[in-house]
Amino acid sequence: GLPGGHYQPLTREQVDNLHEAALSVLEKTGFSYEAGLDETIALVEEFGMQVDRGQSRIYFPRDKIMEQVNKAPHGVILYSRDGENDLHLEDDRVYLGTGGAAIKILDLETGEVRHTTLRDLYDLGRLVDQLDNIHFFLRPCIPKDIPEALYDENVFYACLRATAKHIMAGVNDVDGFHKMLDIASRIAGNLENLKAQPFVSVIASFAISPMRLCTHSTRIMQEAARHQIPVALSCAPMAGVTSPITMAGTLVQTHAEQLAGIAICQMIHPGAPVLYGGIPGRANLWNLGYQGGSVECGMMNAAIHQLANHVKVPNYNSSGLTDAKIPDAQAGWEKAMTT
Repeated sequence: GLPGGHYQPLTREQVDNLHEAALSVLEKTGFSYEAGLDETIALVEEFGMQVDRGQSRIYFPRDKIMEQVNKAPHGVILYSRDGENDLHLEDDRVYLGTGGAAIKILDLETGEVRHTTLRDLYDLGRLVDQLDNIHFFLRPCIPKDIPEALYDENVFYACLRATAKHIMAGVNDVDGFHKMLDIASRIAGNLENLKAQPFVSVIASFAISPMRLCTHSTRIMQEAARHQIPVALSCAPMAGVTSPITMAGTLVQTHAEQLAGIAICQMIHPGAPVLYGGIPGRANLWNLGYQGGSVECGMMNAAIHQLANHVKVPNYNSSGLTDAKIPDAQAGWEKAMTT
C-alpha cells in the first residue's frame, strides 16, 4: 500500500470528543430498526443492549458496545487470487480501487450516455487488472441487461473472470450472498480455503441514515460475519439532509452508526473481519442533490480514517468523486484533491 495518514483534519482532542459524543448518542438516542429483525433484536438483548419494542429502538450502553467493538480485528487482509495484490489493511496503509454503483456509462465509441451492461463490468475489470495503481476491483457499475434475480451471481462471476485482484461488491439479499459464496468457494477449492484467504468481500449498507437498521442489509452483514467473509459496513449520511449540516455533527452520527454495526458483527462472531465503512457526504442545499466533489466531503472522509484508527478497525471510504457531468478539468481537480 501507499503511505497515508499525512492529512489529519482532526486534532487528538477532537477525535476524543467526537467518539464520546457518538457513545452518548448510542446510549441516549439509540438506533431504530425496521420490521423483520427479531433475531438481531434478541441477539443485542442477550449482550446487554436495551430494547424498546414499542418504539422499535435499541439503546447501546457505552461500556457494552465498546466491549464488542474491541473484539474486532485491528488488521484485515483482503486477499488477491494470485497473491500479488493482497491488501494488508492496518495502520496508515492506503489502497485505491474502483467504486460506486453506476447505472449509466459514457460510451467511448459513440460519445452517448447509455445504460451499463454486464460486458461493461467485465471490460472495466480487465482494465483494472492491468493498472498497477488500482489495487482492488469494487464493482463500479450495475448491469442493466440482465434480470435482477440473476444479478448477484453474474456480477461476481464477471468480476472474478476479469481480474485476480480482490473483488468487492454488494449483494441484493442473503440468497445472493450464498450464491456468491458458492462461486468463490468453488474457485478456492472449498469454503474453509476461502475463509482462510478471502479474495472476495461484501458491502452491506446496514444503516439507513439517520441511525436506523435496514432489514435486508443487516441480515447480509450478519451472514458475512457468520462465514468470516470481510464486510464493509457502509453508511452514507448526507450533511444537511440525513445528518446534521455541520461536519462535526455528521461525523458524530457516522461514528455512532459504525460502532453499532461493528458491535453487532462481533456479537455474531467474535473476531469477524469488518471494515469501518463510513462515507459521509453533503447535500447541495440549492437542490438537495448529493455533492461528492465538495471540499467538505474530502475533509470528512479523511477524518473517517482518524475515527476508525481511534477504535483500531481498518476503514473503507470514498475519494475521487466529482460533481462534474463529463470528464473535464473540474472532474480532474475534484478527483485528485479528494484522493
